[in-house]
Amino acid sequence: TYTVCEVHPGPNLNVVVGANGTGKSSIVCAICLGLAGKPAFLGRADKVGLFVKQGCMKGIVEIELFKPPENIVITRDIYVVNNASVWFINRKPATLKTVEEQIAALNIQVDNLCQFLPQDKVGEFTKLSKTELLEATEKSIGSPEMYQFHCELKNFREKERELEVNTFFRQQYCKTRNYMLQNLCREKTTSLEKMKQRVERYKQDVERYHECKRHVDLIEMLERKRPWVEYENVREQHEEVKQCRNQVKKELKCLKEMQAPWTRRIQEAEENLNNLDMKTRDNTAEIRNISQKCKEKQDALEMKDKQIEEINQVFRMKKNEETNRQKKIHQTQKIIEEWQNELDTMAVCENLQPQIDAVNTELKKLQEEKANIDNDVSDLRAEKNNQEREEKRVIDRLGQLNNIMHMKEENLKMRFRDTHSALMWLRSNKDKFKKKACEPMMLEINMKDSRHAKYVENHISSNDLRAFVFECQEDMETFLVRDRQKLGVNAVCAPDESCAEILPSRPIEELHRYGFYSYLRELFDAPSPVMSYLCSQYRVHDVPVGTQKTRDMIERIIQETNLKQIYAVEERYVIKISSYTKQTISSNVCLREAQYLTSSVDTEERGQLENQRQDISNMLKSLDARLTALLERQKLLDLRDNKLRQEKKALLERGNRRRQLESKIGVKYDSLRQLEQDAIDLEKEFQLANVKIKEINKQKAELVNELMHLMKRIISLNVGKVDLAFQMTRVTAKKNRLQSEYKAGTVQLRAAQQRFHELDNRKQLLYEKCKELMKHAQHICRLGPDQDFPQEFKVAFQTLPNTLEEIDAFLNEEKTRASCFTGLSPSVVDEYNKQTQEIQQLTEYLEDKRNELNNYKQNIAQVKEKWINLLKVMIEQINGKFSEFFSSMQCVGEVDLHMENEEEYEKYGIRIRVKFHSSAELHELTPYYHSGGEKTVT
Repeated sequence: TYTVCEVHPGPNLNVVVGANGTGKSSIVCAICLGLAGKPAFLGRADKVGLFVKQGCMKGIVEIELFKPPENIVITRDIYVVNNASVWFINRKPATLKTVEEQIAALNIQVDNLCQFLPQDKVGEFTKLSKTELLEATEKSIGSPEMYQFHCELKNFREKERELEVNTFFRQQYCKTRNYMLQNLCREKTTSLEKMKQRVERYKQDVERYHECKRHVDLIEMLERKRPWVEYENVREQHEEVKQCRNQVKKELKCLKEMQAPWTRRIQEAEENLNNLDMKTRDNTAEIRNISQKCKEKQDALEMKDKQIEEINQVFRMKKNEETNRQKKIHQTQKIIEEWQNELDTMAVCENLQPQIDAVNTELKKLQEEKANIDNDVSDLRAEKNNQEREEKRVIDRLGQLNNIMHMKEENLKMRFRDTHSALMWLRSNKDKFKKKACEPMMLEINMKDSRHAKYVENHISSNDLRAFVFECQEDMETFLVRDRQKLGVNAVCAPDESCAEILPSRPIEELHRYGFYSYLRELFDAPSPVMSYLCSQYRVHDVPVGTQKTRDMIERIIQETNLKQIYAVEERYVIKISSYTKQTISSNVCLREAQYLTSSVDTEERGQLENQRQDISNMLKSLDARLTALLERQKLLDLRDNKLRQEKKALLERGNRRRQLESKIGVKYDSLRQLEQDAIDLEKEFQLANVKIKEINKQKAELVNELMHLMKRIISLNVGKVDLAFQMTRVTAKKNRLQSEYKAGTVQLRAAQQRFHELDNRKQLLYEKCKELMKHAQHICRLGPDQDFPQEFKVAFQTLPNTLEEIDAFLNEEKTRASCFTGLSPSVVDEYNKQTQEIQQLTEYLEDKRNELNNYKQNIAQVKEKWINLLKVMIEQINGKFSEFFSSMQCVGEVDLHMENEEEYEKYGIRIRVKFHSSAELHELTPYYHSGGEKTVT
């Protein structure tokens, strides 16, 4: 409505009124949005950008609020894009949080319907509960402490409930206890003895428990000492084995000292033997090194021989090359001479052009005839392809019809196996019948529309549907006695005079007005004998089939037509005349679904397809014959064409032969000159080869001389190697003699060593076992690895046995005694102490809670008095003005404080009751009872 609008409200502005479209909502929306209100408070749109005037990209709201000493100016820029807003306070940028804090400081609540009520939110105001209405009123016009007092009262009440619950349980306990004490006082005489007995029994149980505890403690101490005794036994064994080991070690040392001289002499022999072995190895290595050098020299000699052979091979190749060159020169000269003789004897080239032109003319005629034949062959092949495609289509269609017939035969085989067997016999023995023999009717009958199959199947019996039809009685008898087969099949004989073309009692056109559209006979095709039998036996030519119209007027049809049988939609009607009363009796049954005739074969189409297939076959044979004749003619033309082309080629070659000979003779002369220039000087090549061979022989002589020196060195080294082998044999013999003498003295030494190793291993095992027993004993006594043995254990262990046997016997005895104390529990005293402590704690806790409850009650009373006084004054003011306003409208209205329980502060509320009609009673304002106008006024 407006692009720019500025409003200056006066004091006490309560309502904005005006005609539709004057801008009331613009002012109210601007107040809400400008004071940080959300679009949802207005109930109009969910996005702030939708409040900007259509066609504009930005909107501005500026509100000046009264606040001494200086007013506050809040500005909000609203952008349609992204629904963004920018805030300003007194023309300075600010955040939304800062704006909300300023507005809250002035107690402005645009989300409170008691302070700010947009037109679209009137319905929500009426939905406020009394409690919500009270809290909204307190926030809106009450003093700041009023709503705070209300919240404190609700919190106090919640805490008071908790205290009252706790106090209730403690009070119940105390009441029970007091009641028990009173009973004890009244029954002091009878219960005193029981108490004494109970105390005495408790005392005996405690003494038995302590005695059992002593036995258990003693068992625990015995179990602690036992591993230590076990450890001490193993430790003593370890010390004994250690002493024996040390003694054997001393003996072993003495034996080794006695064997020392023999050992030293054997070591000297081994050192001498090692020295000889090192010399032998050095000698062998040098021999191997010189042998390698000899091999290298021999390889070099072989390489020189190969070089000489290569030089000779090169000379032989050049010699052969020169011989071949001489042969090529002689052959080339001979060829030139032959071609020159042929060229000399060749006459001047005669004129061959007339012959070539005659051949070209005949070739052109042949090409034209071949092109015509090619066109005829293409046309015939195209025609043949078309006929073959048509033949394939006919064969496919016949296959489909045969598949339908096959499906019908399979259905027959599955339902009537004997009938199918008879069918197979009939097809293989048709020559035995004089006249036409028809297969079962269900195969011979072909429906024109499968939807009509149900009428035919419901009209013809199933026995006749699987019956064979014969034209003469003799054929039927022949069929029934076939091969002495005892098959249960049906066969019928068609009437002598054909009834297939018999006319109905009235034309179907006369029955069209009743909804009939055909007789049964017109719904299917069948061979003449089958149709004749059905017309004679079932009168299919005189049974009409109708539509829903027929069904609707069936009563009229029965009265007006004298029809005996009628088919209409899904029902069959049979009409008879009573022989006694002469009254018309009609019955109707629902048609069963078709089972045998749903798949039909069009025999006429099948016959046409068979004829068409035969015509196509004849056409293909004719086309093949013509195509064969054309291909034979084409083959003859190809042979004539090849012959003419060869004649033309020979004529052309006769004209080109002289030029070819002259060109070839020129080329051969060039080749001859090149061969004469490539001559090789064999004498010079022979001298160069001899020079190279002499140089290589000189090098071979040097290699042979070096090889002789190496061979002499190898001989001297082998002699030294034999001498070293003799020395090693003498030293080895001496060493073996010393070792045999040494063995006699080492038997006793080995025995001592074995004894030492056995004792050393046993000592180690005992040491490991001592460590394990020590760890086990420390674990039983709950001692750390480095912790000293406690003094209390030492004192306690002194009074206990010192051997494992005595400890085990004492331990078994104490366990037996401890097992005699059954039914004792160490929890008796603990439970008694625990209960006593709990009663004391609960008593103290109850006393604290009572004091706390009293304090809470005092606080509640003080806060309640302050709050209720302020609340009553506020509601009285509201009620006075509200009643006054309603009286001015000749209506009645009241506002009062509503409470269900004076202590339930969270259920306090404001109740509004109004009466708009003199005949009505005051009624509480609800969103359902009052009209929209009444709710708005209220």
